[in-house]
Order: sequence, then structure tokens, then C-alpha cells
Amino acid sequence: MLIVLHGEHSSPGRIGQRLAARGFRLDVRKPRFGDPLPATMAGHAGAVVFGGPMSANDSDAFVRREIDWIRVPLKEEKPFLGICLGAQMLARQCGARVAPHPGGLVEVGYYPITPTACGNALLPWPEHVYHWHGEGFDLPAGANLLAAGEAFPHQAMQVGRAAYGIQFHPELTLAMVHRWTARASRMAQAAGARAVPTHFRDRLTYDAAVLCWLERFLDLWIGPPLPVERRVAVSASAFGR
Repeated sequence: MLIVLHGEHSSPGRIGQRLAARGFRLDVRKPRFGDPLPATMAGHAGAVVFGGPMSANDSDAFVRREIDWIRVPLKEEKPFLGICLGAQMLARQCGARVAPHPGGLVEVGYYPITPTACGNALLPWPEHVYHWHGEGFDLPAGANLLAAGEAFPHQAMQVGRAAYGIQFHPELTLAMVHRWTARASRMAQAAGARAVPTHFRDRLTYDAAVLCWLERFLDLWIGPPLPVERRVAVSASAFGR
């Protein structure tokens, strides 16, 4: 499984844990620091592009290359999942706009989402999910909107047969929430952000449903766990515990 990260010490968190538990070997690449991305997905079961502090609108060469590269899994119809920045990169690759909220709002903390009829047809959705972003994406032509939100109306989408983009962060472990809230005080104080103590209180309320959604989504996206004889032993300590 190809894992694309954007920070020097970034982690695939709970998604990495769950993919490893399902038997997938994780091939972690960090294009920001010079790692190449594959010319074909033939050697990978799928790809997950995670979030980061940069924008899909940035002019950095690695951002442009990464957006261009997304056409590889799209063309080959290999499972692709974009999370937050990754979803915005997917939108840009498909010709849609990525932009800040017109009123300057952010989503930082837990916020409600509402599945569409198309989303409900795929799987049950949690009522609240964890966000950390100040930009959102427009829906590309031909994409299906799966879930909506109030401040940022496009929360989850399906592009083609096997590509998905989500604006929220089901990968976060509790340790990651601690790190994010401790290191990013500017975002946590922006208009619309939830107060930091609520991140931890709301996690107790909502996280079980998010984890249930993640397991069901992975079944839909990448299929059931691999047979035991095909699994690769990987330490979960690498994924943000």
C-alpha cells in the first residue's frame, strides 16, 4: 500500500495501523523530501495521500508533481484515498477549485457531517468527525458527493470507480490529537475552531463511531483483510500510538 505523507515526522496513524492489521505492507513516501512516486500502481494495492500544512494551491514543485501524479491511480482505477490535503489535491487533479472559506472560517475539532443519498447507499456514516483545515474543495465534474457539512459543504466524494476524497481525519490517534493541538496554536485559535479541551471531550463521545466507519470504509475501498498466510508483520508503534 502506497502511503504519501507531507511532514518530516508525519504518521499514517490509525489508517496505517488498520491497513497493516489487514495484511498490507506499507510503502511510505514523502515527496516533499525528495521521495519519488511510482510511474505505475502495478506494484501497489492502492494509495493513501494524507494531509499537511501546505495548500493544494501552493506553487512548490512537489505539490504540483503530486497533483499531477494522482492521474496515475485514476487512470489505472486503483484504489485511491485522499485525506484533507490529499482530497484537495484530488479535486485539483480533476479540475475543481480549492479555496479558503469565504468568511475566513476554519474547521478544527469535531463537526457534524450529513451523508447524501449516494453516501448512505455505500455505508453508514458517523454524525461527527475530526477536522483540521482552513480550505475546502469544490466538487469535480462527474464526482459523487457522499457527505456534506455546514461551513465546508463538500466533506466526502467519490471520483470514478475507486477514488475517494474526505475532508476529515479518521486516521488520528489520541497521541496525534495531543501533538496537533500542542503544535498548531494559530489554527486552534482561528475563527470557527473548537476550543482545544473540546477536542478531547468530543473524542470520547464520537470516536467509536468514527472507528466503526473507518473499518467499514476500508472493507468497501480495499476489500476484506488478506488471508493470514499473505500478511506482513508490521509494528503498530510506527503509526502514531
